[in-house]
Amino acid sequence: MSTDLFSDAPDAGYQPLAARLRPASLEEFAGQAHLLGSGKPLRQAIERQQLHSMIFWGPPGVGKTTLARIVAAGANAQFLQLSAVLSGVKEIREAIAQARQHRAAGRNTVLFVDEVHRFNKSQQDAFLPHVEDGTVIFVGATTENPSFELNNALLSRSRVYKLRSLDEEELLGVLQRGLAALEPAVTASEDCLRQVAIQADGDARRALNLLELAADLAEEGAAVREITAATLAEVLQASLRRFDKGGDLFYDQISALHKAVRGSSPDAALYWLCRMLDGGCDPLYLARRVVRMASEDIGNADPRALGLCLDAWQVQERLGSPEGELAIAQAVVYLACAPKSNAVYSAFNAAMADISAQGSDEVPLHLRNAPTALMKAEGHGDDYRYAHDEEEGYAAGENYFPEAMRDRRYYMPVDRGLEQKIRAKLDYLRQRDRDSPRQRYP
Repeated sequence: MSTDLFSDAPDAGYQPLAARLRPASLEEFAGQAHLLGSGKPLRQAIERQQLHSMIFWGPPGVGKTTLARIVAAGANAQFLQLSAVLSGVKEIREAIAQARQHRAAGRNTVLFVDEVHRFNKSQQDAFLPHVEDGTVIFVGATTENPSFELNNALLSRSRVYKLRSLDEEELLGVLQRGLAALEPAVTASEDCLRQVAIQADGDARRALNLLELAADLAEEGAAVREITAATLAEVLQASLRRFDKGGDLFYDQISALHKAVRGSSPDAALYWLCRMLDGGCDPLYLARRVVRMASEDIGNADPRALGLCLDAWQVQERLGSPEGELAIAQAVVYLACAPKSNAVYSAFNAAMADISAQGSDEVPLHLRNAPTALMKAEGHGDDYRYAHDEEEGYAAGENYFPEAMRDRRYYMPVDRGLEQKIRAKLDYLRQRDRDSPRQRYP
């Protein structure tokens, strides 16, 4: 049972170049030297036919399916494939039934589940008894972090191998093989192939697809067709880099942008912003995250930052691209250069933690509202000090917490930006509180 998009049958007809060049052995496999190099545990397991359940975690086009096939072939095991996108309980049962037949005949079965993270908890659990009793060697492939997307029970029975994007030189090797396999013959300069490798962004399948598209448009030469720079530009013009909207790549890049802003690196922040825009990220999502950065990492050290970010968001909503994207870039650069303070962010989290951890203290009587005679008779608002009538507009010694929390402090301004002045003012006011003969909770 295989749900491959491209059948291996002889009468399958046309197969894309990427399917025709699928490696059949470790020697043909490109990349992943950290897993498949000489002496590495996964290579040794394959060479020694020591099958075990495993999870291949990595971005698209790095060979997860191909490696699963090589694992099965190396151990002379039956290879069954399911897609979590297309399969359900019925297909799982059919696969297990076939695996039992193979086991009865003395042959192991590698059950490969593509995009395994798309299966829900109960579907993932359905594999467990068959993994434990040896009916199948389970191999899952995922682009998502298994720690978040897969059940602990399944993870505990499998070893996770993280596959990496192919680098430029590895992709060049794949493209040269692809060029040699094209019929009728096509030529391309190394510079053209390198451009394809860069645009493929670590994805071997995408690199071969781009090469095949360029070959279809190649100009007729004297003897063979040639992929020229002009032809390549036409193919690459509409091709966006890989951007995983919702997976690890997405969150890694937004994390890099946020940390570059926090680290006061405007150049790196601008780079990550442009990487995400180039990959197709929604600018409004970025605008929203930039507003968050203004409150979390700049805060009252420069209150203008929040307004600037909100303005950039509004420009994106009103004008769209590219004007809005430039406004977001302006905001990002401003945030990166601004003085930093997470004092408000830390204070907010500390206050929320207190409220979550303890009971609901009553509002002190002097702070309560007294709109009716009954409430006044109950003492609501008694002895409340109206700050505007006090010296410097401050009721020294007054307390606005419940009595049990009178000494609590959350907001600790830093010695940067405007918060230097805020800190000095708060220190002055607290000294007045200590010196006041009218302290609410002495």
